[in-house]
Amino acid sequence: MQASLLAAAMAVGGANPVVAPTQAAGTKGGEILWDSFGVPHIYAATEAGSFYGFGYAQAQSHGNLLLHMYGESRGKAAEYWGPALEAQDKWIVANDVPQRSIAWYKAQTPQMRADLDAFAAGINAYAAAHKDKLAPEVLQVLPITGIDIIQHAHRLMNYMYIASDRRVLVNPATNEAGGSNAWAVAPSRSASGHAMLLANPHLPWAPSLLTYYEAQVSGPGFSIYGATQVGLPILRFGFNNDLGFTNTVNTITGYTSYKLTLADGGYLYDGKVLPFRTETKSYKVRQADGSLKTVSFTQRFAIQGPVFDLPDGKTTIALKVAGLDRPGVLQQYLDMGKARTWAQFSTALKTLQVPMFNIVYADRAGHILYLDNGILPKHADGDFASWNKLVPGDNSATLWKDVHPYEDLPKVLDPASGYVQNTNDPPWLATYPRVLDPKKYPAYVAVVGPMSQRSQMSNLLLAGKDKISFDQFVDKKVTTRSLMADRMLPDLLKAAADSTDPDVQQAVAVLSAWDHRDEPGARGALLFETWALLFAPNNFTSQVNYAEKWTIDDPLATPRGLKDPAGAVALLKQAVTKTKALYGAVDRPYGEVSRFHIGDVNLPANGGMGNTGIFRTITWGPMKNGERTPVAGETWVSMVEFGTPMKAVGVMSYGNSSQPGSKHASDQLSYLADKTFRTLWLSRADVTKHLEETTKF
Repeated sequence: MQASLLAAAMAVGGANPVVAPTQAAGTKGGEILWDSFGVPHIYAATEAGSFYGFGYAQAQSHGNLLLHMYGESRGKAAEYWGPALEAQDKWIVANDVPQRSIAWYKAQTPQMRADLDAFAAGINAYAAAHKDKLAPEVLQVLPITGIDIIQHAHRLMNYMYIASDRRVLVNPATNEAGGSNAWAVAPSRSASGHAMLLANPHLPWAPSLLTYYEAQVSGPGFSIYGATQVGLPILRFGFNNDLGFTNTVNTITGYTSYKLTLADGGYLYDGKVLPFRTETKSYKVRQADGSLKTVSFTQRFAIQGPVFDLPDGKTTIALKVAGLDRPGVLQQYLDMGKARTWAQFSTALKTLQVPMFNIVYADRAGHILYLDNGILPKHADGDFASWNKLVPGDNSATLWKDVHPYEDLPKVLDPASGYVQNTNDPPWLATYPRVLDPKKYPAYVAVVGPMSQRSQMSNLLLAGKDKISFDQFVDKKVTTRSLMADRMLPDLLKAAADSTDPDVQQAVAVLSAWDHRDEPGARGALLFETWALLFAPNNFTSQVNYAEKWTIDDPLATPRGLKDPAGAVALLKQAVTKTKALYGAVDRPYGEVSRFHIGDVNLPANGGMGNTGIFRTITWGPMKNGERTPVAGETWVSMVEFGTPMKAVGVMSYGNSSQPGSKHASDQLSYLADKTFRTLWLSRADVTKHLEETTKF
C-alpha cells in the first residue's frame, strides 16, 4: 500500500470516474440465522461469503439508512435528493474523496477487494429480492460496488471523524464523534482470574453515519461478535473466544489548517509568491422539477493541500490531512478481529491504518492494553493548542512530512493496578496510580488536563486492590451516581443551611433527601443538574466557580470546593426558578420527564450527563411535548469475561434495525430502563434456540 501505488491509481479516470462492479466470487453456501432480537449470526464457507452475508444483513436491518449514506459518501447526495445536501457534496468532491477511494480500492489485497465486492453484492442481492421494503428515493443509489464501501469508510474516518467540514471551516472544537466508555480488567483484579472487557460507545441515537449494528460474523478460522457503524463491512467493537477490543474517541490532531497569505493571485511561501494549482471539479444538484443542474467550481491547491475560504470572508486556508496514504483501515480492523493472541493483535495495531481512537483490549491470556491510537503528524515543536488552531502557512518550517510510528504513541500494557480505562479523556490517567508521564511525550500529543469527572468516576469505580466479580463488573457499569454531586453538595448544603429564602430552603430539603443517583424516582436529580450547569457552564466543564481547580497531582479529587459560597447559594435560588420553569416542579421525579421513548415504547429513564461525573451517560435533548429523550449516550454495550465458558452480555439501546415498521427498532429499551442486559448468544446451538428466521445464500 505504498504512496506510489496510490498515486498511480489516482491517475486513473477523471474526478469521479465510473468503475464497473466486480462479480463477487466464492460467496455461496452460507446462511444468516436471525435471533429474536434481530441480530444476524452469519456463517459462511469463505471469508468473502461472510462479507456477503454481512452486507445482506445490513441491508435488511438498515437498508434505507445504508443506501442514503452510500449516496452521500459518493458526493452525489444533492444529485439524488436536492440542494439541501449540496454543501457536503462539495466538501467530498473538493477533497478528492471519490477519486482517492478508487486508489484505495486498488491498493487493497486481492482478498480484501473480493470481500468488499462481496459485501456490496450482498446489499444488491437483498435490494433485488426486497425492493418493496426499501424507500423509493434510495433505490437510485443501486447498485453498490466495492468502491462504494471503501469510499464510505474513507469519508467516515478521514472527513467526518478527523476533518469534517464543520471542524475545518467553522469551529475546530466541533465534536462530530460523540463519546464512549471502555474498561479492561486483568486477571489480577478479577475474582474469577479471567480478564474482563467493557465496550460502551455513546454516539447519537438518531439514525446517521454513527448508528451501530450488532452482529456475529463467522468464516473459515474466525468468529467475531460485536458491533460496527452501519455501512462498514467489519466490526469495530468486537470479541472472539480469545480476545476483544473496543474504541473510544480520542483527542488526536489528525489534520492541520494552514493560514495562507495571499499575494498576486497566489500565496506566499518561503519568501516567494507561488501559484495555486487548480482543477475544475463538479457535482450535480437535483432541481425542484427533477432536472439536474451541473455545478462546476475551480478547486485551488497549495503545497499543503486543497484550499478553502473560511466563512468570515477574510481567511484562506490549506488543509493537510494525515493518513490519506494509508488505505488499510478496514483491513486493520479485520485483522484485529481475526487475531487470537496478543502477538497477532499487536501486529495489526502496528500497521497504524486506523486514523484515530483510543483502543482498549483484553485477552484470555490475561493481557490488557490502553492505546492512544492514531495517525499523528510529527512536528518540530508546538503544543496541542497551537496545532489545533490556524497554523502559519507561509513557510516550510510548519509543513509536517511524517507521522509518529506505533512505538511513539502513549500506551499502557498490563499495569500493576490491574485495569485500564478511557472515557474520551487524554491518555495520562488511563489507569491509577498513573503510569504515563505527559512530559515524556511531545506537548502536541494531548493536553495534560483537566480530567473530566466522568473519567474520574471511571477510575474510582475500578481503582483499588479488591477483586471484581463479573456481576460486580456489570453493576459498576450501570451506576448512575454523580461524582459532582458527591463532591459539591455537602459544601453547597452547608452554605445554604442558614438561608431564610423559601426557595433556597425548599432546595435544601429536596437535595438533602436525594442519594445523588439519576434514577426514575429521584426528586433531586433535575434540580441538581440545573444548578450544576449554572455553577459550571460550558456543558458542566467550566472550573471558574470551584475553590480548587483540577490538578494532575490530585486527579481524582479535584476540582472541588466553592470559591464563593454565597454566590453558589444565589445560583441555587436561580436553579429553583429554572427547574420549575423547565419541569413544572422543583422536585419532579427524574423519570417523569427523562424518557426512553422510541415509537410506541415510552419508559422512565435513568442515567445522566457525563460531565456531572455519571458513568452511565445519557445526553438529554431539550424538553419537547412534556418530556426529554436521549440525543446521545448509551448505545452499544457489551461486557465479556474470558473464562470457560465465556460470559457475554450486552444491549443495543435503540434496537438493531432502523427500517420502518421493524419490531427491532425499540425492543431493547426495556433492558436499558431496567439496567439489565441480554445474554449474547455465541454458539450456534444457543442461536438456534432463539431463532427468528433463516436466510440462506
